[in-house]
Amino acid sequence: MASVDTSLHFDVEKIRADFPILKRKVNDKPLVYFDNAATSQTPQQVIDVIVDYYSRYNANIHRGVHALSQEATDAYEQARIKIQKHFNIPNAYQTLFTSGTTHGINMVASGFASILEAGDEVIVSALEHHSNIVPWQMLCEKTGAQLKVIPMLENGTLDMQAFDRLLSEKTKLVFVNHVSNALGTVNPIEELISKTHNVGGAVLVDGAQAAPHIKADLQALDVDFYVVSAHKMCGPTGVGMLYGKEEWLTKLPPYQGGGEMIDQVTFEKTTYAGLPHKFEAGTPNICGGIAFGAALDYMNAIGFDQIAEYEHELLEYATSRLKAIDGLRIYGDIPNKTAVISFNIKGVHPYDMGTILDKLGIAVRTGHHCAQPIMDFYKIPGTVRASFAFYNTKDEIDTLIAGVERARNMLV
Repeated sequence: MASVDTSLHFDVEKIRADFPILKRKVNDKPLVYFDNAATSQTPQQVIDVIVDYYSRYNANIHRGVHALSQEATDAYEQARIKIQKHFNIPNAYQTLFTSGTTHGINMVASGFASILEAGDEVIVSALEHHSNIVPWQMLCEKTGAQLKVIPMLENGTLDMQAFDRLLSEKTKLVFVNHVSNALGTVNPIEELISKTHNVGGAVLVDGAQAAPHIKADLQALDVDFYVVSAHKMCGPTGVGMLYGKEEWLTKLPPYQGGGEMIDQVTFEKTTYAGLPHKFEAGTPNICGGIAFGAALDYMNAIGFDQIAEYEHELLEYATSRLKAIDGLRIYGDIPNKTAVISFNIKGVHPYDMGTILDKLGIAVRTGHHCAQPIMDFYKIPGTVRASFAFYNTKDEIDTLIAGVERARNMLV
């Protein structure tokens, strides 16, 4: 069995001890969790923050003068500042709490419904998650704008020459993921942003899959909007972040009406609060926001450079071992990718492979991964996707390889 490279700057076994779920068994086998691109696991340090909130200062925020409300408000707003600093956002009020990436995308799409006109053009990429396709289709149907698509190449990257041909003075918005959830491809977002700005368009980047692996500097990127989900990066589900440039957040109308997002309300007219509250109607996921901040603290204490180095080592090891299996094809096998491997074995349906692996305690994702256009491009029903995190090990990869070989022998 392979051993983890102890020359790395952190002790993976010590890190694994922080994650209670990694101690459990599935089907009487030790859990091997390789579905991190869907949801990462949560360390005890973040779980403790969640328990502490509900045990000691559970209260609504921004409205109460009593001690619990003030403590909750302070913790929630401190979490906003942690997110701001992590992503190098100019001001805390440009950091909007959401229920996740999908929510953030829909907030922007809803706002642009009052801006786009018939004849305008919006561009998405062929590598998008459904959550970064469907809202723009709905937006185009509502406004009469035209949706265009950056095609993908056989190796799982975007056709940037085609993107150049799509851009024009009619381009108002471009939407692209930082990293493909299905393939792990890291897209050239710096180039996409610069070229879009040259024709006067705005760019939204879906950072859900990048955020666990890449510490994005949003000011350096000069991106107009950026969205992430906490549950991809050791935080809880049901909370995320939308960043927007101040001029855009000021220009866009509120997404929802309700409490907290108002300045003055009469039956004749309502005026709206300033940023960020203009976009945060109702009682938020207070505990989730605080825990999001704690998750960033945890990952930053390990260090994103160290995480990236270790995960790349896992990716290279797993890629090499999988390629040795007869009949196995990896989709998006390129150098510039995160720790995600989508693969199939000739003659084996991905669902059947995933079912057998589950019996062996190995959690992978099978299907189209909410990226059906990618599967249509390759003319396949889906893939088996193994996605790694910094708490995984080479020994676990060995277990995966043994499981894939066993399944292949059973199914081919």
